[in-house]
Amino acid sequence: MSKLQINGPARLKGEVKISGSKNAALPIIAATLLTRGKNIIENIPDITDIHDLLKIVEKLGGKIKFQNNILEIDNSLINGHDPDKDLVRKIRASVLLLGPLLARNKKVKMSAPGGCFIGNRPLDDIFNLFEQFGATIQEKGDIYDFNVKALKGADIILRHMSVTATENAIMAAVMAEGKTIIRLAACEPHVRDLCRFLNKMGAKISGIGTNELKIEGVKDLKPVRYKIVSDEIEAATYIIAAAATGSEITIKNIETATIEYSIFSKFKEAGVILEIGKDFIHVKRSTRIVPVKKLWTAPCPHFPSDLQAPFAVLMTQSDGSTLVHETMYEGRLNYIKELKRMGANASILDPHRAVIIGPTTLYGKKITSLDLRAGATLIIAALVANGQSEIINAEIIDRGYENIVEKFQKLGAIIKRM
Repeated sequence: MSKLQINGPARLKGEVKISGSKNAALPIIAATLLTRGKNIIENIPDITDIHDLLKIVEKLGGKIKFQNNILEIDNSLINGHDPDKDLVRKIRASVLLLGPLLARNKKVKMSAPGGCFIGNRPLDDIFNLFEQFGATIQEKGDIYDFNVKALKGADIILRHMSVTATENAIMAAVMAEGKTIIRLAACEPHVRDLCRFLNKMGAKISGIGTNELKIEGVKDLKPVRYKIVSDEIEAATYIIAAAATGSEITIKNIETATIEYSIFSKFKEAGVILEIGKDFIHVKRSTRIVPVKKLWTAPCPHFPSDLQAPFAVLMTQSDGSTLVHETMYEGRLNYIKELKRMGANASILDPHRAVIIGPTTLYGKKITSLDLRAGATLIIAALVANGQSEIINAEIIDRGYENIVEKFQKLGAIIKRM
């Protein structure tokens, strides 16, 4: 278990380079299982979730070379259909292997995935979509057996706009027999990136960026070289850190056209002043943070759940009250308890709603990172706070943020790993 020690309040200055998108890299790595031959993927973030998924693929027979954010992956020799149970239970993204493995082998034996606990994320939606493709599923404890003679194109109606279900449906459909329509599809930037990657491999996907995808199945896909998009969640996290500390920084290596308008809209509503270029964002010093009356999360194109917790820290420094309404995950408000320990005037109303009243002075405390995004949230809170903070269970943050300590150090923060 690692700890972070942070001295605040901080004043950040300089430039920070954004890494590749975690949420795009994971399904794209899974999608390489649909090919035989070497794929080269650039801009892969060097984070623990990536390493954990690569270990699973390697145990299935994949040949992996990963250095300097470039991944070479050759799945020609993969013949396994039962991913390592212990590794699968470490990472939620392991569920992304279902679609490509079922398309490749016609059978998969897999345990329930692990990952951060941010609320109930049942597998029923994913099971339902594979049944629509013609698969049968048998459950034995927490082990699931998927079998299909041949994936058949279908008119798939997802129960919810689930990113994971959408990505699995896409990866199954590209090599299914006939035409598939995926209705109520998620359309987040990383879903779009997966579709572009598959189309470059030879898939026939149309409707990218909408909630209805049309896919013509193909018999083969070819390996390619591809560069994934940069991480909009990481970029927004550094914007929030700068705004909350009254700092001025420049964010580099970010395709601003991929960032949803809902994110920029909330920053504007909060009084955060941004200069936005094609591949950079300059955060100007904020003299007053304006309360966002309602911070409401929902699937794309609405404000993303992954930014709800970091944005809440910014609202502790606003001049008024904010209602946080987390519609997607009932466990994602637990970080509020840690902010209250630091002095925040905040209350959890129910599993999906909280209220924050600002401005309040935060004080350094010993606090616990409960999940990936909550961990980044507490780093921002510690940078705002007076005195020294110690964040325990900090290794969770490394699941999704590459070199976060070093990046904040480069911006002038007094932060070190213990």
